[in-house]
Amino acid sequence: MVYLRSVLFYLGMTVITLLHNALIPFTYLVPISHHQRYAYLVLWSRVVMVWLRLCCGLTYRVIGTENIPAGPAIILAKHQSAWETIALQQIFPPQTWVLKRELFYIPFFGWALRATKPVAINRGSTKEALRQVLQQGKQRLDEGLWMVIFPEGTRTLPGTRGRYAVGGALLAERSRYPVVPVAHNAGEFWKASGFLKYPGEITVVIGPVIDSTQFKAGEINHQVEQWIEATMDRITTLKPD
Repeated sequence: MVYLRSVLFYLGMTVITLLHNALIPFTYLVPISHHQRYAYLVLWSRVVMVWLRLCCGLTYRVIGTENIPAGPAIILAKHQSAWETIALQQIFPPQTWVLKRELFYIPFFGWALRATKPVAINRGSTKEALRQVLQQGKQRLDEGLWMVIFPEGTRTLPGTRGRYAVGGALLAERSRYPVVPVAHNAGEFWKASGFLKYPGEITVVIGPVIDSTQFKAGEINHQVEQWIEATMDRITTLKPD
């Protein structure tokens, strides 16, 4: 049943994506703001999350919503699957992401990504990628968008951690916008490279805001890693093989 439900979920998500994203070009033909266009873009994630619950019995709960600041901030989150790239759109205000530019080339899906005004980096050039994050990330924050960055860069297995790159913390130090650390155990139900979607309840924990005006990038990065990994130890139930 898990396999059949997962197949049904992907079939439905494909149809939802095609229908929704086919209309994105038309949003540029009407005089609306980016935030108004974002309201249409995020509709996709709402429908997908409902479909995921109906098909696969996979839900989530959020702890620490009182830690969400009133203004734009930099979200530094654990990265375990594609689930969090969808769910964070529901949890936080209008946002955009640091992502690899190759994602733009995916038909329909890439259209939606472009419309969110992401910082699309070339992962083959570390120096150029960091320059983009610092320059364009500050611009997005000044425009009122939240920045979502996965400091580990790539998805990790439950019970493991990657190297926390300092780029997001450096953006915080330079821009002086606050940092919000986020931990979750989505990888236990929606695996990084797996097809199956298992029923259950994903736990998302939003940590205390880190005031970037009080710390250097290295210390910000250290605090984020320490808090996320300590929280992961509490909410992770699966351990690596």
